Amino acid sequence: MNILLWIIQVILALLFLFAGVSKFMMPAEEMAQNMPAFLSVNFIYFIGVCEILGAFGLVLPWALKIKPGLTPLAASLLFIVMIGAVVVSAVGSPLMSVFPAFVALLCGFVAWGRKK
Repeated sequence: MNILLWIIQVILALLFLFAGVSKFMMPAEEMAQNMPAFLSVNFIYFIGVCEILGAFGLVLPWALKIKPGLTPLAASLLFIVMIGAVVVSAVGSPLMSVFPAFVALLCGFVAWGRKK
C-alpha cells in the first residue's frame, strides 16, 4: 500500500506542478480566451500557486519526515481544488469533467491513505 501511495503521490505532484507552472508561463490574454468569463486571471494565478504548493506538499513532508501530517492536508486541499475544476469543466462539457474527477479521486485516496 505504501508503494502504491508513493507512486500516486509522485504522479499527482508532477501533474500539479506542471499545471501550476503552466498557468504562469501562458500569457494572460491566451488564458482569458480558454476559460469561462466568470473566472478572473488573478483567480487562475491563485489556483496556480495552490497547485504548485500542493505538489510540494504531496511529497516533501512525508519524504522528509518533517510534519508528515501536511501530506494528507495537501491532498485534501487539492481534492477541493479539483472538485472546483470538475464544476468549471462541467459548465462547458460534462465529458470534460471526467479527468478532473479522476484526479480528485486520486487526491482523496492519498489523503485517506496517509491519514494514519
